[in-house]
Amino acid sequence: MSAGAVINAPADSPAATPDFAGNATSTTFVDFNQVYLAYDNSDAFAVEDITLQTRPGEFIAIVGPSGCGKSTFMKLATGLKAPTRGTVRIDGQAVTGPLKIVGMAFQAPTLLPWRTTLENVLLPLEIVEPYRNTWKKDRAKYVERALALLKTVGLEGYADKYPWELSGGMQQRASICRALIHEPKMLLLDEPFGALDAFTREELWCVLRDLWTERKFNVILVTHDLREAAFLADTIYVMSKRPGRIVARRENPLPQPRDLDTTYTEPFSALVHELREHIGRVRST
Repeated sequence: MSAGAVINAPADSPAATPDFAGNATSTTFVDFNQVYLAYDNSDAFAVEDITLQTRPGEFIAIVGPSGCGKSTFMKLATGLKAPTRGTVRIDGQAVTGPLKIVGMAFQAPTLLPWRTTLENVLLPLEIVEPYRNTWKKDRAKYVERALALLKTVGLEGYADKYPWELSGGMQQRASICRALIHEPKMLLLDEPFGALDAFTREELWCVLRDLWTERKFNVILVTHDLREAAFLADTIYVMSKRPGRIVARRENPLPQPRDLDTTYTEPFSALVHELREHIGRVRST
């Protein structure tokens, strides 16, 4: 089977490989094993039999119809919800509560209106351990880190602006900086660009691509936009209607990093068309 082939079941967990010192190191970062979740002790599952594994530094996208359980998957991956059945392990550890190694960004930037851009970006360092304990002592270092992040995403010179002085795209850039300021091992994105116009959305695809290429944190992207998934992700998972199950896994054959010209090529269009066919079959089931 070719590297980009579609399969209708999740891949097996990758094997462990030795590091340079000869020690065994896991090549699995996210590990869902036969995970089910029912809300409020209901008999109806929101997601069922979710089994998937990701490599360290892998960028995955979850696509599917509305209400299929994509956001539920995110809650399980962050420890905000515990599975009814099965196990979730992140970075080799069982998930038993909210994770500190995760950054999150949503469709709405949710910046605090009374705080400047810089103050909004710094917020996690003020409230999340272990940074909270060293906030006063290391504030200058954290401010320097935040300003460097803002420069990376094109917001140099906007640190003292308030959210209402920024465009929607600028607010989302700041939101991504806030999600990354504590240098998480994993970034979870729930429809982060869905409310933006097409040109701004593509601009932010490139911003995210560059940040990920430089830092290689793990990413789980939930999106309705199949072009977005095809442009950004290493691997794309298609979920069924509720109860959500993974019905297809597609490794992206297009080399990373990708530029926007890739979106006009035949292989890119073929991949998007293939994903659309999967979604069509899910909707008609």
